[in-house]
Amino acid sequence: MIRVLLADDHEIVRLGLRAVLEDADDIMVVGEVATAEAAIATAQAGGVDVVLMDLRFGAGAEGARVMTGAQATAEINAAMETPPKVLVVTNYDTDADILGAIEAGAVGYLLKDAPPDELVAAVRSVALGEVEEQPMSAVVRDRLEVRERTPRTSLTPRELEVLQLVAAGSSNREIGHELMLSEATVKSHLVHIYDKLGVRSRTSAVASARELGLL
Repeated sequence: MIRVLLADDHEIVRLGLRAVLEDADDIMVVGEVATAEAAIATAQAGGVDVVLMDLRFGAGAEGARVMTGAQATAEINAAMETPPKVLVVTNYDTDADILGAIEAGAVGYLLKDAPPDELVAAVRSVALGEVEEQPMSAVVRDRLEVRERTPRTSLTPRELEVLQLVAAGSSNREIGHELMLSEATVKSHLVHIYDKLGVRSRTSAVASARELGLL
């Protein structure tokens, strides 16, 4: 029996995923959580083979930083000798989201509009270790293939992290503190970002990245 944990902050999504998975005789949903922190704790408690992980969770306590699904994935993989497989199931398909999840150790990346049989097949393949290539929605695989064809204009994962923080309104100093970089290194990343996007300002860089689906 494949034991699955659902990690999503929307109850209606969890109900839908449970209904699809429990139609399969060899899959059992053993838990549901609404935060990334709870996903880590439940995974570490054991008894889970696959985690279906959303990437973004709702606001937590006022003033508290909300952990993302990618951060939870990285922590699960770092903290456990034999971690459960993490399969991302989300609405977000930007380069920043996809690369962040894969770098964190996610074994697949499906969008929430994936057909039910595709979801069930992905859970089975990752749980049984029968993955020749990572299960991914077609649009996600297409985005990665575009990056491979145009490497010069593709932002690196670190550049995407910097640009995400720029888009959130962070200063160079704040970005450096968040990513543990010097301000000079942040400025260097911004120079490369501007060059790749063909822009000359932070505002234009964010606008261009959003238009290209990078953010």
